[in-house]
Amino acid sequence: MLSKYNLMAFVSTAEPAVGRAFYEGKLGLTVLEQDNYAITYDANGIRLRMSFVRELYPAPYSILSWLVPDIHGMVKELRKRGVDFEVYEGFGQDADGVWTAPGGTQVAWFKDPGGNLLSLTQFA
Repeated sequence: MLSKYNLMAFVSTAEPAVGRAFYEGKLGLTVLEQDNYAITYDANGIRLRMSFVRELYPAPYSILSWLVPDIHGMVKELRKRGVDFEVYEGFGQDADGVWTAPGGTQVAWFKDPGGNLLSLTQFA
């Protein structure tokens, strides 16, 4: 039933100015609109609404992932922009922080300023 409608993704921030600097400045997303409650970005045709909250309780797992064709190239580009990637002990990530799943899919994790866990994914 809902498969014919577009999806909108959400992320939250307790610090709108800091969140905007990250999503717009470091990740390169374009602002579509802003009001007193949120900033909406264009994420390649998907709306990403960054909602303003009083307190943020980040989930301990990825809440957003960008599907990329060259994960190592994107990690390098984002690092140049000041994005730090997470390294988890025992995961066997490579020097770029990229983990390769048994089937060959690759994932790299990073956090936004509020601690939301985000990722890049390159499918096998």
